[in-house]
Amino acid sequence: MVTRRHLFASALGAVIAASSMRASVAKARLGEDGLYQFDWYVESFLDLADDLAAATRDGKRFAILWGLRNCPACRRMHEVYMADPKVESYIRDHFAILHLNILGSREVTDFGGSLFTEKRLAAHYGIIGTPAIQFFPRQADGLATRQPREREVARMEALPAQDGFLPMFQQVVG
Repeated sequence: MVTRRHLFASALGAVIAASSMRASVAKARLGEDGLYQFDWYVESFLDLADDLAAATRDGKRFAILWGLRNCPACRRMHEVYMADPKVESYIRDHFAILHLNILGSREVTDFGGSLFTEKRLAAHYGIIGTPAIQFFPRQADGLATRQPREREVARMEALPAQDGFLPMFQQVVG
């Protein structure tokens, strides 16, 4: 016999399970550099050709996410847009995201072997605001000979409306 107590306990268990599952799916942390990070973002030696090749080997698309300390739109993207488990899991499953600081000083090796600081690399690619995302093709072949902007297959130059965020990633995959 099912009592009200059993129904209540079952419902409460379902609510707790759903809320803990949602919390564990998408939780960005603020790094020491002031940029939001997910544990699934690319940990890189900052060699773009190697990162693209690794993403391709893993069956993913390579993208660079440009952020900035105290950027309100970066915060919104991580804490609101990517807090949606559907959005976060789609991006995590289909993309290798390298998060760079638009004003950063770490050295990055570009596709042609040139070394740039993050700040100079952002300028080299014409990145002027954050968040910005550059999406690259599956192979690095020939990228070094192209102009920087022509290396990308798509770009997000500013944070779109929330309902346009996931479709942008889906379009790149498709």
